[in-house]
Amino acid sequence: MVIKKEMTGQQAYQKLADLCARSEHCQYEMTEKMRQWGVSDKEQAQVMDRLVKERYVDDERFARAFIYDKIRYNKWGRRKVEQALWMKHVDEHISRPLLDEVDDEEYLHILRPLLEQKRRSTKAASDYELTMKLTRFALSRGFTMEIINQCLDAIGQPQE
Repeated sequence: MVIKKEMTGQQAYQKLADLCARSEHCQYEMTEKMRQWGVSDKEQAQVMDRLVKERYVDDERFARAFIYDKIRYNKWGRRKVEQALWMKHVDEHISRPLLDEVDDEEYLHILRPLLEQKRRSTKAASDYELTMKLTRFALSRGFTMEIINQCLDAIGQPQE
């Protein structure tokens, strides 16, 4: 039988500082890791205070990088990014202004090629059915109806 040894606050701090030095992480992720490692609540609070004070963890910096990556590389829309940040417990007062900085043109620039590609590979009996399939696809990627309609107009899809 293996006895799981709980990690000390100092050990957790060193592991988390190393992790944060390699990539951006939010406070929630760090707290969850410490909880899984069996770090006491008191030590978790001390470690988090130190990580924040030493700027290893910064939720605003994390949110900015997260938004940039998810929009440009994963080709997500605003709604999906919002939801993912909510799941990571990033405060809305941090995430909303950062999401507002992203111009609609950027979403259009991302979605238009996605819809054009999807349109070529989608089989539909009518224009209406094709439009609905493309709309569902774009909604699943987290884009708003306003952006979807603008893209469908741009690629020559009839609107219903």
